[in-house]
Amino acid sequence: MSARNHELLEKRNQHVPQGPFNTTTAFIKDAHGAVMVDVDGRELIDFAGGIGVNNVGHCHPKVVAAIQDQAGKCIHTCFHVAMYEAYVDLAARLNALAPGDFAKMTMFANSGAEAVENAVKVARYASKRPGIICFENAFHGRTLMGMTLTSKVKPYKFGFGPFAPEVYRMPFAYCYRCPFGLTYPACGTACADYLEEFFISHVAAEQTAAVIAEPIQGEGGFVTPPPEYFRKLKAICEKYDIALIMDEVQSGVGRTGKFFAIDHWGVIPDIITLAKSFAGGMPLSAVIGRADMMNAPHVGGLGGTYSGNPISCRAALAVLEILFEDKLLDQSVRLGETLLARFSTMQERYEIIGEVRGKGPMLAMELVEDRESKKPATDKAKALVSRCYEKGLVLLSCGNFGNVIRTLMPLVITDEQLDRGLAILEESLEKVSRT
Repeated sequence: MSARNHELLEKRNQHVPQGPFNTTTAFIKDAHGAVMVDVDGRELIDFAGGIGVNNVGHCHPKVVAAIQDQAGKCIHTCFHVAMYEAYVDLAARLNALAPGDFAKMTMFANSGAEAVENAVKVARYASKRPGIICFENAFHGRTLMGMTLTSKVKPYKFGFGPFAPEVYRMPFAYCYRCPFGLTYPACGTACADYLEEFFISHVAAEQTAAVIAEPIQGEGGFVTPPPEYFRKLKAICEKYDIALIMDEVQSGVGRTGKFFAIDHWGVIPDIITLAKSFAGGMPLSAVIGRADMMNAPHVGGLGGTYSGNPISCRAALAVLEILFEDKLLDQSVRLGETLLARFSTMQERYEIIGEVRGKGPMLAMELVEDRESKKPATDKAKALVSRCYEKGLVLLSCGNFGNVIRTLMPLVITDEQLDRGLAILEESLEKVSRT
């Protein structure tokens, strides 16, 4: 570690608690596109994207221009006190983008966890029911409701209880490690049909306000359900008048090649949450839903002081321009095809890769000690991330066992940067797989 980085790390350890974790020891002074530069001038190829926040890249010129322009006009009034055009323009854009031919409404918050909290509030208020069903391997944030909905105990929930009531958890469609011990497709997607039984053994359908799920589970390991899974869940929800909430905080805004990941399944949710890449690095999240549901809570029942601040809203409008007018979604599709081809080739070469999964550039490889037992290769995944960082590639692991390597690089990454990053990844993978 260089002198300046070491100096800052010592200062961090003296003044900042250990709770806010750090994946690397780098202090960044500059970042553009898919490259970060630390305080000592070391370049790092970014396959992490600020944990899925930088889909349009670090400091995209259009985002920077929008932020600068708005900062010179108005930084904050609080939307509840004095409104501004960017908020309603952005809401209208999202209402038009969201799937479904029904009327929609959108409200804004600051973080993904806040969006989830508000989605649950809306679903409960509109239905007058308390129950919320979530899933194993899920991650929905670090607030009280977010932690309750999140599955993994350490580090997210350990020591922070008690948790929110009336939250029930059922198995997810994790085909590689089927919780029912079945094999797809012979299973008939029994994990989705299990919802009917769940109403008998855990919470009655008549007491359930919503089912909340990630189209592709993020922190849980990029677990990707089969084609019919969400269609079955949606049909059961409709049968009992239960809202289906899609948490697109990590999977949305082009990460899978489509603006909303749920579009891959052809399913129309009742409520969608967005955050992370939504505003190009600015703190902003959204709750988009059926107008009748979103408009149910009384005046003053939703909101927050900083929610949907004008700078963040302008940044988000710039992100939408980049995605659609600059055809970055097309780039996302091409990037996903390249990654899938490279990961599939690596899987053929290295037994340590048990499964490659995901959609578009939201791709992952699950590392195992051997393919027969599927024993998670947690230590090797950790060593891989560390070795890649030493060689100039920032990479993230995830999954309940920490054995899944995921890709969240900016969609604007150049071919040369991508090739260099994948070369570091494969070379490190080869070394780690021999240990």
